[in-house]
Amino acid sequence: MLLSFPFYYLSLELPKYIITDAIQGRAFSGGSETARLFRFSLSLPAWLGGSRELLSGLTLDRIGYLFALSVLFLLLVLINGGFKYVINMRKGALGERLLQRLRADLFATLLSFTPEARRRLKPSEAATVIKDEVEPIGGFVGDAFIQPVLLGGQALTALIFILLQNLALGSIAAGIVLVQAVIIPRMRREQIRLGQQRQLESRALAGKIGEVVESLDEVAGHGTSAVEKELVAARLERLFGIRYQLYGRKFAVKFLNNLLAQLTPFLFYTIGGYFALTGRLDIGQLVAVIAAYRDLPTPVKELIDWDQQRLDVEARFQQVTQQFSLDDAPAPELPLAPSPGEGIVLGEGMIAAKGLTVLGPAGDRLLERVSFALPLGGNFALIDKAGEGAAAFACVLGGSMGPFDGAVTLAGIPLASLSSERRGRTLAYLGSEPVILDASLRDNILYGLRRPVPAQAGAPPWLLDFNGAGVASRPELELLLVEVLGVVGLAETVFRFGLQRQLSADDPTEIVNKVAEIRGRIRSRLIGRGAGDAVEPYDPERYTRNATIGENILFGVVTDPGLAGERLASHKLVRSILDAQGLTTLLTQIGRRIAATMLEIFRDLPPDHVLFEQFSFISADQFPEYQVILGRAEAGTLREVDRSRLIALAFLYAEPRHRLGLLGEADEVRILAARRAFRAQASPAMADAIAFYDPARYCPAAPLRDNLLFGCVASSSAADAERALEAIRESLIELGLERDVYRWGLEQQAGYGGQFLFPAARAAVALARCLIKRPQILILNDALVSFGQAEAARLFARITTFMKGRTVLVVGRQIAELGRFDASLEFHGTNSVSSTDAAVQTQAQSDEAFGSDQLDAGSIELRALRSVPIFADVDTVRLRLLAFTGERVEFAAGDVIFRQGDESDAAYLLITGSADVLSETSGPPVRISTMNANSLFGEMGIVTDDPRSATVIATTPLTALRLRKEVFVALLTEFPKMALSVTRLIVRRLQDNVVTLSQRH
Repeated sequence: MLLSFPFYYLSLELPKYIITDAIQGRAFSGGSETARLFRFSLSLPAWLGGSRELLSGLTLDRIGYLFALSVLFLLLVLINGGFKYVINMRKGALGERLLQRLRADLFATLLSFTPEARRRLKPSEAATVIKDEVEPIGGFVGDAFIQPVLLGGQALTALIFILLQNLALGSIAAGIVLVQAVIIPRMRREQIRLGQQRQLESRALAGKIGEVVESLDEVAGHGTSAVEKELVAARLERLFGIRYQLYGRKFAVKFLNNLLAQLTPFLFYTIGGYFALTGRLDIGQLVAVIAAYRDLPTPVKELIDWDQQRLDVEARFQQVTQQFSLDDAPAPELPLAPSPGEGIVLGEGMIAAKGLTVLGPAGDRLLERVSFALPLGGNFALIDKAGEGAAAFACVLGGSMGPFDGAVTLAGIPLASLSSERRGRTLAYLGSEPVILDASLRDNILYGLRRPVPAQAGAPPWLLDFNGAGVASRPELELLLVEVLGVVGLAETVFRFGLQRQLSADDPTEIVNKVAEIRGRIRSRLIGRGAGDAVEPYDPERYTRNATIGENILFGVVTDPGLAGERLASHKLVRSILDAQGLTTLLTQIGRRIAATMLEIFRDLPPDHVLFEQFSFISADQFPEYQVILGRAEAGTLREVDRSRLIALAFLYAEPRHRLGLLGEADEVRILAARRAFRAQASPAMADAIAFYDPARYCPAAPLRDNLLFGCVASSSAADAERALEAIRESLIELGLERDVYRWGLEQQAGYGGQFLFPAARAAVALARCLIKRPQILILNDALVSFGQAEAARLFARITTFMKGRTVLVVGRQIAELGRFDASLEFHGTNSVSSTDAAVQTQAQSDEAFGSDQLDAGSIELRALRSVPIFADVDTVRLRLLAFTGERVEFAAGDVIFRQGDESDAAYLLITGSADVLSETSGPPVRISTMNANSLFGEMGIVTDDPRSATVIATTPLTALRLRKEVFVALLTEFPKMALSVTRLIVRRLQDNVVTLSQRH
């Protein structure tokens, strides 16, 4: 940079010589035509030899001198441009490199967040900060040191040059620069403040939009799109107000800056012109000063902009620091060296919690000073009888929550001492909401086996840890993958995905080479099982009745989109063949019948009805068009384009599937003739657009399943499709080729958030990701809720077999039906755990540890509410509200709590004591049941709004919590699962009442 300043000064000095010496002729004294120019000599003291001439100069006339100076000026312009290019390139490289490091550090900090910090973080806001908001910071770094020196040096050089030419003009320029440097930064401070507000509001807008995008199904399901529009509109209005104020400040500063920039030339022209006219300044100097000042405002303005950018970047950096809590954040963990299978080996020992306290997101205590220990190497059930303690402990083990107090150890090793890498290799955690990456099924399942390696060009920065999966090579890993798919119940799904793969005829697989043999095996297997009619095989000489008319004519797969749908019906060759075979009129009539039938059947259905997609030949938005076409057909004014559209409808028709009785055997014969004619007359270009079926060859345009079956499933029955799939699988296993199909199926994309998969498949993929790395401890926290009860039980059995010798913790409320556990641990509220199994050690703070005078009534009521199954999904805050608004009532033995026929004004929760439920109909009262502590009664009447259906009498002194009707009903409205539980409870009681009464009678 410093080297560039002399050249910059010379570029300012040279125009003066061009005007005064060349154009005005000052260098040509006495009016001579030529002069010796460019003479350079070195003046030295006499003792060094005196003056020496370095360059004798050149003899030039005025025109030659003008051209020489102009060429020299152009050379200086190029040199200065070269300096700027090099400086800007170095500056850009510095800024981009720092931006890269800054983003990497922020991402590393993100990965090291505590569980509590992760819960507070919004994904869209974090992505906006890392992607967009730090970019100005990186861009400024290159300017931070270079711009002040470069621009300040240029401005100072130009100012010194002007001062050397004329002190008065230089003083004017310096004064204007000083005004700009003092006033404009002060005016821009408010602009910076508004810019910060805009950034925060834009970030909040991005967070809101991201939240809505992630919950679009909920918005649509609850009809709240109008509300969300209003919320976003309000944010946009606030953002508009900030931006409008920002524009006002911005253009005010710009106006003042432009005014000062234009005022200086006015003064130069006025004062400088006066000096030139009075002989105190020659014309060349005046032109040079004006030219120099032309370069002065730009660096000064850019310096002022640099100062504003500095303040803006400083504010942005402070906001980023606050967003990521960098001041008190732990140093991000460095990735461990790729040591395959590294983790901790848990032999004999215990999973122990000592004085464990866990806080929920709202600060409520989920666990409080509980202590227990589970032996390693078994299958354990952690059951939430009341509260969410078991789920909280599972989250602590899995790393999604942190303990507030106390400690958890694994075989004596403190859990907190494990790095995230070691924890991830030792434990596997799966909750009720599986996380699916926007990648293939293979990448999703093998994600936990990735280990970092130095990045290489064209290669991913990770390798798969074979030892971590307990295998030694890629083929063994593929076998393990198939085994794990079977464990989680994904094997058939992945196999189906693989059968949908389209293979090239040159694909290096034996399936393509042996396709004819495989087809024969599948056919023989189906026939041998008496299921030969499940698949109707393709035969070049037979009409395939379960295929459409279009498929029968083509006898192949269209590969050119230009021949799809209506385009095929209007194709010149196809139409000529249809005309020749007398099929044009037939297919037009079939198309008319189909259109009329579709309009008649579906005209009263809403456009988005699922039946349109499944059964209709015509989409809802096409109905008006086909109504017009049918009208023209009735009037005998059918156009050629209309005829093509009707024929295209007929091409979609298959008699056994649609059963409209539109196709006879004679018609099928003519269609077969059209097939032969089409195959014979198809040009080479047409043959490239359609992949024809051949019994002895693989069709690359068709999916693998269609190639192997080489026919159509004879009906829409799921049984026929299953028989066909089983025949394919067994035939491929017999030839040892099924692994290829699984490999292709695992390339299926899961989509963002697993949107291409059903909920059960998403849960199975996440479970496979846990199992493939062979963890020492597997934690399933309500992870099997996506599966039906029977399937969950089968899945649990397969998991325990796969995890034999290691630890499986299953957490939930109703998990006993999953199967046999080695032991169970029950969580009763926040500070009580119990187990009847000798292998489990418990020492918890319980009610018996306090005297009766110290017992907190609110805690007793809350625990009692938690023990009722219908309140299982109600959060602690709502339960406290229910307990707070309730009324504690006491009854003596024999007291009537309410009678049959009374108004249903409240429900009752029995805290201590017992009561009988009596039915008072004709005759003596009939005792239906006896209720003990933690029983809920009276809720049936407040739900149905009917009088009491039974009488309840205290059989011992009892204490109950009277629950207000309005609060109870409000909870039912807010928690649908609670409403469903109440409905089931009412039905169960009615059934029990009926059974009891029938037995008595």
